[in-house]
Parts: sequence; structure tokens; C-alpha cells
Amino acid sequence: MKIAIVCYPTFGGSGVVATELGISLAKRGHEIHFVTYKQPVRLDYLTHNIHYHEVIVPEYPLFHYQPYELALSSKLVTVIKKFEIDILHVHYAIPHAYAGFMAQQMLLEEDIHIPMMTTLHGTDITLVGSHNFYKPAVNFSINKSDAVTSVSDSLKSDTLRIFDIKNEIHVIPNFIDMKNLQKDFENCKRHLMANEDERIITHVSNLRQVKRIDHVIEVFHKIQKEVKAKLIIIGDGPERENASKLAHELGVRDSIIFLGKSNEIERILCFSDLFLLPSEKESFGLAALEAMAHGVPVIASNAGGLPEVIVNNESGFLCEIGDVDAMATHGISLLKDDDKLEKFKTNAETQAWKFDIEEVVPMYEKLYLQMKHSTK
Repeated sequence: MKIAIVCYPTFGGSGVVATELGISLAKRGHEIHFVTYKQPVRLDYLTHNIHYHEVIVPEYPLFHYQPYELALSSKLVTVIKKFEIDILHVHYAIPHAYAGFMAQQMLLEEDIHIPMMTTLHGTDITLVGSHNFYKPAVNFSINKSDAVTSVSDSLKSDTLRIFDIKNEIHVIPNFIDMKNLQKDFENCKRHLMANEDERIITHVSNLRQVKRIDHVIEVFHKIQKEVKAKLIIIGDGPERENASKLAHELGVRDSIIFLGKSNEIERILCFSDLFLLPSEKESFGLAALEAMAHGVPVIASNAGGLPEVIVNNESGFLCEIGDVDAMATHGISLLKDDDKLEKFKTNAETQAWKFDIEEVVPMYEKLYLQMKHSTK
């Protein structure tokens, strides 16, 4: 099949998932066309069956905000016609599904029928989409999609609760390519980050308030009273300065390494002992899955899709949102006990295999075929 994929070309979870999905589909023989304003960060190469089409938004003084949706829908029409695309797969309800629907309508004028799948990732539903300004457009876009998927049962429930959805929502979880993980233990230079007698705790996020970076710092502060440890924080965002200030106030700033945006996540996870994710909301928890894939147990909040990823008291621990004391207690119990920690590390990797890309991508292919046949 020829599949056009629309996504955000960023470090965020939805962009990573969409890009990895396209690469996997290409390996399975499909022709993939990414349509977005910048080449996706995980798209390192282009081949005969992986293509990238840039959406250019001209600057017009008339517009206070340049109309990306208009440029995207026009570009989609051009790509779909030129390459005879079979399936349009958009990630995020707005603006992508909205632009996709407009492209569909323009193509219908030329008697071209292109089915569209919309994948819901989280903030398009729980944050942006639920705002009264955007809610009607999101509701419309989801209901006008030919197929709708969400990355977790939790997100599906949120969508049905917030919106008036007529379409069936298929749950297809996020995934990870377990066979191609960069587990280069020879270059796993743990000594660059911590002393031999120190445990390494990791957190990866966009450092927004919803990720509760203050709780990451507080949990680490409590753990460090009992266990020698270093905290590595990967990512950047609005809460970084506040987190650094809190670390200073608690006297642990010298034991914390802020790496900012980094492409070295896999090299750091390879020597991490524990991963913290105390978020208020997580539609799925891709960062937790990536940690588990590297054999790192996760202590997280019992929120959103995280219970669908982490098996409590096996591959990590789930605590109530904001329960810093419980998170620290569980962290100390793991980091103080070598045998228990090794058992949890093994369990974490075993659990991650359930979300291997080879298990998940066929779910999308099955829906693509159903959509393609239904338009004939």
C-alpha cells in the first residue's frame, strides 16, 4: 500500500511513534510518504519507499497567524494525487485530522476517495481538544475519520467521556522496536555519570508542569538520604529552572545532571537503575516503556495509560498521584536490594516485549486493509 503519514516532526512521543511506524511499514514493503513542515527527527534516511514532503506556509501580512492547516490540506491533495496514495494516516485530531478532512473534500471534487485514519495521542484530547474553543472541531474531525485509534484504553475512555463520538475507537498501543535497541554495553560508560557506589536514577520528559518535575526532585531527595545516587534529567521545558531551584533548596543540586534535549537517551538508559515518572497525566507512557525495554524498572503515578504499561510490584511500582513518600519508599526498597533490583530489571524487559513493534504494526495494517476495501 501507499500510505501518507501526517505528524509533528518533533521529539515528542506522537512524532516518534508516527515516524517509527512509517519506517517499520516501509520495511514491510509499503510505500510511505511523510507530509509535515520539517523532516521528522527520527527519520534519519530516505529510501525508494520512504519519502518526505515539506509543507511550506507562505508569509502573508494579511494573516496574523499563518494558516498551516490550509497549507497542509493543499499539500496533501498534491501528494495524494501525484503518488496515488491509498491511505491517509494522521496523528493528532487537530490540526491534522481537520486538514485531512478538507483534503478529502477537495479530492472528492475530482472523484478521488481517500480513506483517513486518525490516531489520538493524548493532548489533542485531554488538553487542547477539551478546550471549548477547539472542542467542536475535534469532535467533528474524529467523527469524520474513516477509522480512529487511540494509544491506550485510558485515552479511549477520556475521548468518549469528553466528546460525542459516533465512530468506533480501536486501541492500538504505542510500541518499541525491541530487536533494534541500541544496547551497546561496551560503550555504556557508567563511570562518566556516577561513582561505582552510586545508583543512577533517570527521568525523561518535556519538563512541563504536568510531568511534576518537582516530585522527581523530591523523590530523589528522599532516596538520597538512604542510598548514594545520581539523578539524570533528560529533556527541556518550562519547569527546568524551577526544578534546578528546588534542587538547590533541598541541597541535592550537585547530585543532579540536567542534560537538556539529547539523542543519547539509549546510552543513558543502558546504565540506569531506576526511572521516575510521577506525571499527573500520561495517555500512554512511552518514556516508561523505553526505560523498561532497557531493563530499567519504573516508579510512576497511577495515572492514564501507565497501569497498562507497568505491572505493579513486578516491573515497577504505581503510586497515587503526588504520593512522593510512597515513591521514595519503593525506590529505596529496590535500590538497597541487589537481588530485588535485578529481578525487577528482568521483569521490566520481559513486559516491554509485549509492546514490540512486530506485535503492534500488524494491527495498523489490518485496519488499513479494511479501510481500503471499504472505499471500493
